[in-house]
Formats: sequence, structure tokens, C-alpha cells
Amino acid sequence: MELRVLQYFLAIAREQNIVRAAQSLHLTQPTLSTQIKNMEEELGKQLLIRGSKGSRKVTLTEEGMILRKRAEEILELVKKTENEISCSAGTVAGDVSIGAGETEGIRLIAKAAGKLKKQYPGIHYHISSGNAIFVREQLDKGLIDFGIVFGEPDLTRYESYKLPCTDVWGVLMPKTSLLAQKAAISPQDLLGQPLLLSQQEPDNGPFSRWMQCSLSQLDIVMTYNLLFNASLLVEEGFGLAVCLDGIINTSGDSKLCFRPLEPGIEAELYIIWKKYQLFSKPAEKFLAAIRENLHTSPTHKPTGANHPSHPDTHCPGPT
Repeated sequence: MELRVLQYFLAIAREQNIVRAAQSLHLTQPTLSTQIKNMEEELGKQLLIRGSKGSRKVTLTEEGMILRKRAEEILELVKKTENEISCSAGTVAGDVSIGAGETEGIRLIAKAAGKLKKQYPGIHYHISSGNAIFVREQLDKGLIDFGIVFGEPDLTRYESYKLPCTDVWGVLMPKTSLLAQKAAISPQDLLGQPLLLSQQEPDNGPFSRWMQCSLSQLDIVMTYNLLFNASLLVEEGFGLAVCLDGIINTSGDSKLCFRPLEPGIEAELYIIWKKYQLFSKPAEKFLAAIRENLHTSPTHKPTGANHPSHPDTHCPGPT
């Protein structure tokens, strides 16, 4: 299977029309159709469902949808590899890709990247937002260099540094809520309340243990992946979002407020990368900058060469 043909296939998937795809690729329609037909024969699977001559619209089969996802990953990895190799000699320039969940801890990454960019302006950074499952998948496929995740990582698969901050669990709610009058939220306060909960939160996870009950006993009206959309639902009075502090702005004219849990729960933050990872020069420089920041931090107390530890402290604000 040739990379060129994968690009042809993605063009068809994008345009949903072979004629338009051929035009975008500067190919004739018969040439493009022949290339895709040859690929289907090579794979032994039908990838496209061709419409009538009148509509010319094509849709992907189940196998076609699988190929589309894999083709996008393959071509992205090829592009990343080409960039790393082309920038491997001479000046330090190229891309550093980071996957991260929603956390104020990203400020620590921004500080390291900002300091490094003054010395190496040819380094460019790309952040993909998603939950821990997304971050680990992207890391495992080689599509990102580093991930920012909550909780201690699997040290058989990843190297890591513990970042010198913790994120505080609490509840996002309208300022008009009766619970907003409280300084902190207890488990009893949330019984019977409509709750929005992260999709990552498992039964018997930190929140379930804090509540001292199964998630099935709670009124979870919705689960969310990223908090911004959930915050809009909270603003409309749909429910209360269990989340981390500092992600949604609750200052000024915001209609929302955040109240921490009591007793408190804090989430430790780690930057991780694949074991035995071969880094590009920009990624090496970025990791060195992170390491330097950790070792020069007044709160940094390393306990080992590979996995430094830090005392609990909240993420610093902007400086």
C-alpha cells in the first residue's frame, strides 16, 4: 500500500465525491478510480460505496472508515518523521507535540517552552487537548512527543516527571446555587443533586471513594470529555459539574463559581513520554528545559534520577 494512494483515499473521504477529489489532486477521474479499485483488490475489502451516476456521491464502508482513521495517523506520523529528519542537522528547529488534559499545570509547560523559544526560535509547539486515554493513545502511536496526565503513570510503559503542582477537585456551579453559599462541599451536599462527571472517572475512583458510594447511586445526568461544554450546561442550570479548579474562569462577571471538596482531593500531575523514545533535537531541548525548571524550582526535592518528586503545591499562576 503506497502513501500516495492513502492520500488519494483520504481526498475521496474528505470530498465524498470521486470527481471533486480527482480535481483537488489534479488527476483524471478514471486514474483515481483505478488507483482506489487496485487498493480495494489488494486489501480484499470494499472501501467505498459508490452512488448512482447522477449523484456521484461516495460513502465509506466500515472497512473504509477504519482505513481512513489509520491513514490519517500514518500520514501524520510520516510528516512528523520527515520534519524531524530534515531538521536533524545544523540549527535546532522543528516541532514539539504535546497532548494534555484541561489543567492549570499547562502554565508550567508554557514557561519552559517560552524560555526555550528565546534561544531556539525555530522550535514550534503543538498542543492536542484530550483526556488521559486520548493522550496515551497518541503517545503510543508516536503522534505526540509528551503527554500531561493526572495520576501516577504506568512506569513499565512511560518515563515521567512529577510536576510541582496539584489540581484541586471541587464543584462548578451557578453563583445563584444554594451550595454557592458554602465555603466547601461535603459528600452529603451532593446526594440527590444532578451531577456532570468526567467520562474518565471510574466506579471506585477518587470521587466515588470520596462520596463513599457507587456512582450508580448518584444522579449523574451527563458525563463530559472536556469541561468547557459542561460549564455551559452548568450555566444553564442543567446540573453541577465535578471538576478541577482553575480550568473555567469564575472571576468577574462569570455566572459560575467553584467550591472545593471537603475533605479535599488533589490530583497529582505528570509529564510522560514513551520508554526508549528517540527524540528529535527540539524535543530533547524541551525535555532538558523541563528538567532544568524542575531542578531549579525552590519546591523541587528529587527522590530519584528518573522520577523526581515534589511537595504538594498548587499550580502557580501567570507571571
